[in-house]
Amino acid sequence: MFVLPAYPAECQGCLCPGDPCNLCPLPAMKDAPIKDDEPDLCKRIRQQVPPTDAQPGSNEYFPSFDRSVAVCVREGGDVIRNRKQTAEFPARAYCKPPTILKKE
Repeated sequence: MFVLPAYPAECQGCLCPGDPCNLCPLPAMKDAPIKDDEPDLCKRIRQQVPPTDAQPGSNEYFPSFDRSVAVCVREGGDVIRNRKQTAEFPARAYCKPPTILKKE
């Protein structure tokens, strides 16, 4: 029989409180605040793919999502799928910037 622990396990990975990996949502949304310590890769994604106000699942959403994923990967980032949207991580996917970013 499986028994749940008395205390919840500490969160591990990038989608933990406090944003330990400094993620950026894919695609950027128009109404989302920009972090003061935003990584350069996130800035470049927003420059190449303008933020959208399209709702996930709409026809307007997918081109922005696809282009922002392509920029993330091309620049050396990793795409992280978010299966459990929370207030801190509402997007369906995030870009995790690499440790060392490419120079422009």
